[in-house]
Amino acid sequence: MTTAPLPRLLVVDDEPDLRTLYELTLLREGYDVESAETVEEAWAALQAQRFNLVITDMRLPDGTGMDLLRRLDEAGRGEKAVVITAYGSAENAVEALKAGAYDYLTKPVDLRQFRAVVASALGRTPAAEPARARAAEPRPAGSRRALDRLAGDSAAMEQVRSLVGKVARSMAPVLVRGESGTGKELVARAIHEVSPRGAMPFVAVNCGAIPENLLEAEFFGHRKGAFTGANEDREGFFQAAQGGTLFLDEIGDLPLAMQSKLLRVIQERAVRPIGAVAEHTVNVRIVSATHKDLGAEVLSGHFRQDLYYRLNVIQIIVPPLRERIADLPAICAAVLDRIASDAGVSPVPTLSGAAMDHLLRYAFPGNVRELENLLHRALALAGGSVIERADLGLPEVLLHDGENAERELPAPEHPQSQPAPAATASAPAVSLPGDLAAYLDTVERDILERALERHRYNRTAAGASLGLSLRQMRYRMARLGIGVGDGG
Repeated sequence: MTTAPLPRLLVVDDEPDLRTLYELTLLREGYDVESAETVEEAWAALQAQRFNLVITDMRLPDGTGMDLLRRLDEAGRGEKAVVITAYGSAENAVEALKAGAYDYLTKPVDLRQFRAVVASALGRTPAAEPARARAAEPRPAGSRRALDRLAGDSAAMEQVRSLVGKVARSMAPVLVRGESGTGKELVARAIHEVSPRGAMPFVAVNCGAIPENLLEAEFFGHRKGAFTGANEDREGFFQAAQGGTLFLDEIGDLPLAMQSKLLRVIQERAVRPIGAVAEHTVNVRIVSATHKDLGAEVLSGHFRQDLYYRLNVIQIIVPPLRERIADLPAICAAVLDRIASDAGVSPVPTLSGAAMDHLLRYAFPGNVRELENLLHRALALAGGSVIERADLGLPEVLLHDGENAERELPAPEHPQSQPAPAATASAPAVSLPGDLAAYLDTVERDILERALERHRYNRTAAGASLGLSLRQMRYRMARLGIGVGDGG
């Protein structure tokens, strides 16, 4: 009896640590995996043999994932493709899908989602989860999985967990506020999972990542023939979340016209798909999130006051990581445990004392999301079961350390803000800037310019590395007068 050949996959990524992480994940799932670093190297591999699936990063040294998709299409190849795009680059994702990609993933890639998308593309179900995860399933309504991931014993996180438990029992809309990367979606998932709706769908939507002309169709669905390209009936987010929870992330990025339509759906509890005659009743709980001050957005005319009152019935504020830095050891332990389990690494790596001290002095502008990305990379680079300081690859410029700050940060052009001589060798005196706003602008400009240079002046990628959306990046660049060349 002959056994069926293993599905053959090609992984294309120029970052060695990420490529290794993808390869290990896929090998553990029982696939035959080859890899390439460039478009040309990938095309040479494709010329030599057939693959069942191509997984490619969007940005490559000699081109893009789109170039690879076009070559596959022009050659009439049958390989399906999954494209990995930078966080927030919705335009690239839509373009990839139009070019024939089976699906797309956004960085940082969630490995469970990665496995599920690959399995779906190949018509398979993902391989069995590790025993620890398998023993916890099936998860009944009221599961505490997401709530347990809200790690930390600080008073701020105790308050968040307490509010989650209280609001979960009601149907009231919840607005989750916090900086980018603080874990707002995790709070929304926790509310859903501990509520009576826990066994029903949880649908997460990034309002700022959907092209404006597609918003209505994505939210409310459409009927076949309603517009060019509508080749079949399709449900929207509200129908997909029926009986469960609809999480509207970055609700502050929703255009005013769409805000009006969303308000009507919330009020009427019914949606009318594009091209349909009748409305359909929906039973959905709304949890929204934003990094913006929606009250200020209302005053400036960028957000509807009536919608704000509808959404802001209960508010939960998620603190930035720098304001609960004492939670860092617990968060690191939880994140390392999860990503090691996803990657099949045993034993779970730990941080050395020097590495932890280094993290405790870091500003974390990207909050917990940045920490997770950093630990993903460190885990891939670490030579053993202990992650050392050198594996972290942290920039010195953002460390909470007077000596490093004096050495690395650009000095503002104000005589009174020049560093004062050290009082003693062990306790150097740190001078105060005469113009704090100008000093902070100088620091921010230096960080943004270095991030842009590191990412070849790709604003989306540079912003994502700092925990900023493309819109936030554009705003800061405009405010500080930072320009990019034609290649950017």
